Amino acid sequence: MTFENKTVVVTGAAQGIGKGVAEAYARAGARVVLADTNAELGAAAAAAIRQEGGTAAFIACNVKSEAEVRDLMKQAAEEHGSLDILINNAGLGIWKPPLELELEEWDHVMNTNVRGCFLCAREAAKYMIGSGGGSIVNLASTRALMSEPNSEAYAASKGAIVALTHALAVSLGPNGVTVNCISPGWIENGDYEALRPEDHQQHPAGRVGRADDIARACMYLTSPDNDFVTGVNLVVDGGMTRKMIYVE
Repeated sequence: MTFENKTVVVTGAAQGIGKGVAEAYARAGARVVLADTNAELGAAAAAAIRQEGGTAAFIACNVKSEAEVRDLMKQAAEEHGSLDILINNAGLGIWKPPLELELEEWDHVMNTNVRGCFLCAREAAKYMIGSGGGSIVNLASTRALMSEPNSEAYAASKGAIVALTHALAVSLGPNGVTVNCISPGWIENGDYEALRPEDHQQHPAGRVGRADDIARACMYLTSPDNDFVTGVNLVVDGGMTRKMIYVE
C-alpha cells in the first residue's frame, strides 16, 4: 500500500507499537507526525525515520490536555496542508487489586486512554471533514474482551474505546470519515528472541505478535480502497482469544 501525500498523526509514537506504526507509514510514503509525552524518545524516533529517507516530525503532546491536542492537530494540518489519518495509540495501564486502586489512578487511566482518544478523534476529524474525509484508528486491546486479575481500569478503558469507535463511525460516516479500532493481543516490543517456545505455542498462529502486525492492520483500515470498512473492532492476536484453555 502507498500513502504518498497523506499526513498521518500517531499518538504514543515514541516507542512500542506507536513507533512501529509511524515507521511503517513513513516507509509507505506518508508524512508522519509522531506525538508523545516523552520528548527525548519521540524526537529520536522521528529523527531515525528522517535518516531512513522518510518524512517525520515530532510534537510533544499529553493527550489528556484539550489545548495540547488542539495544537497538535493544528500544527500537523497546517504544516502539511492536510490531516488524513489519525492513529490513536497513546495509552497506559495500572495493575493493582481493585480494592487497592485509588480513584486518582482510575481517573489517570481513563482520562489518558478514553478522554485522550476522544479528544484526538474530535480535533482531527474537524480537519478531515474540511478536506473531504479521512480515517481514524483507535487502539483498544483484547483486554476489552477478556481479563486477568487486577486490570479493572485498563480493561474498562479499552472497552470504552471499542464502544466509542462504533459511535464515532456512525456520527462521522456522513462526512467521509471512517473510524475503526484494533484490539492487539500479545505484541512483543522488547527482545523478541528472548521469548520461550511456549510463549509462541499458545498462539494458534504459532508466534507472538510484533508491532508490524499492528501497522499492517492500520494500513488496511486506513487505505482509501477500504472505505466500506468502518465501525469494526479488528482483533489482531494470533488467534489467542479464540483458543480454549483447559487445566490438566
